[in-house]
Amino acid sequence: QVQLVESGGGLVQAGGSLRLSCAASGRTFSTSTMGWFRQEVAKEREFVAAIRWSGGLTYYADAVNGRFTISRDNAKNTVYLQVNSLKPEDTAVYYCAGGATIWPARRTGDYDHWGQGTQVTVSS
Repeated sequence: QVQLVESGGGLVQAGGSLRLSCAASGRTFSTSTMGWFRQEVAKEREFVAAIRWSGGLTYYADAVNGRFTISRDNAKNTVYLQVNSLKPEDTAVYYCAGGATIWPARRTGDYDHWGQGTQVTVSS
């Protein structure tokens, strides 16, 4: 059974930083794309960033490019999202996704597995 568990969310002031983690278990994602998405209340889930397990190729949404960094630790089977220079509009539940076979995988339907989400709240 595949499981993705996010952690690292919280309340932070504008301009602050957080490091989100996504621990994967139950299978190896070594040949697939992992991604981060976010969802605000009453809005659709939107793509944030993606990374290929093999080679570490990355891709970002325009809204976060230059502020967020996605990375992975193959030995720990964990994907990270470093979020810097946070803005109030970054407030959302952040979800980890896994198992996409295409690149870049920017749609929710590209992914087979999802975590439960972690809340990020940015105060002004």
